[in-house]
Amino acid sequence: MTDQTTPNPSIMQPKPQHPLHQIAETPTHKLLLKQWLKEEDLIFHRISLKETQIDSVRKEITHLYIFFFLFHSISLLILFNGSSSSSSHTAKLESLCKRSWIPSLCSLLCSLGIIWAVRYKSDVECHMEKLLEREKEDWKLLGKCVEELKRKGVEFDLLREVDALRRAKSLRVEAKVVRKWSARDFVSLFFFSVSCLVLGLTRIILCS
Repeated sequence: MTDQTTPNPSIMQPKPQHPLHQIAETPTHKLLLKQWLKEEDLIFHRISLKETQIDSVRKEITHLYIFFFLFHSISLLILFNGSSSSSSHTAKLESLCKRSWIPSLCSLLCSLGIIWAVRYKSDVECHMEKLLEREKEDWKLLGKCVEELKRKGVEFDLLREVDALRRAKSLRVEAKVVRKWSARDFVSLFFFSVSCLVLGLTRIILCS
């Protein structure tokens, strides 16, 4: 009597392919994955570049801060030493007092120039931060699509998912917030107040 064994149907069934193998055998999915990975690398490169540019702008703003205080400190010291050396000569001291508008005007023009430069650089920094935030959102969104494609394989609906990605990018609208006082406004006001204080000190040093 022969012993016949029936084959196990679970063994006979072929194992489902890994999603990445399915993508490799499907030209459309393979091409889309390559394009998305390439675009993801480009976005990451732009993010790194913008972060470097923002750091450079912040360093320039810091240098403007240092130059502002250094300029006024040195100018006040020079004026104080000049007025101290001529304090024994009343006529010369009166002449310096009458011409005090010259250093005051130079100080005011320099202050306004630095304040404008700080404000301009701050606006550039704010604009680049918004662009950086947008690039990061695109990078995260594209990364989710890539992971979804790798996970689903050929089950990934190209038309629906690609269209959803395009809609997500096109419908992304920045929320319009009513403009309020910001840190940049307070910095400009502080520098303007210091400039007025320097003008008063210049007048006191030359006319006292």
